[in-house]
Amino acid sequence: MLDEDKSLPNLIVVDGGKGQLSSAVKSLKRLNLFGKIPIIGIAKRLEEIFFPGDNIPLYLDKNSSTLKVIQHIRNESHRFGINFHRDLRSKELIKTELDQIKGIGPKTIEMLLTEFKSVKNIRLKTLNEIANIIGLSKAKNVYEYFLKQRK
Repeated sequence: MLDEDKSLPNLIVVDGGKGQLSSAVKSLKRLNLFGKIPIIGIAKRLEEIFFPGDNIPLYLDKNSSTLKVIQHIRNESHRFGINFHRDLRSKELIKTELDQIKGIGPKTIEMLLTEFKSVKNIRLKTLNEIANIIGLSKAKNVYEYFLKQRK
């Protein structure tokens, strides 16, 4: 946010107790932002609210609207983080050895996998069989890539 010259948050909520809050405070100090942005930690087990430099947590009433807002912020950040990492993992799972081949893009990969079902099957095909699907110039790249691996 500093590098992009964007406005800073009004509050930072750290998911965790004293240890996690302490680490976040160190980061804020390194960025010269400590004291400029309020920061709290919320420990899940007892829903304790921690403030920097204070060893005694604040306990809000379990029915408090303030606690519910803080819990909602924490839960939404969990959801966002989990979805972000799932998306990253699924993109990594989709990557194939075909991504390594020069001149072969996602559409060509999709065409090859649709036709031949697996990279293993593609590896066994002749130049002409591959060319019938993606054209001769791209087929040469694919065929030569797998030919080099056989040697």
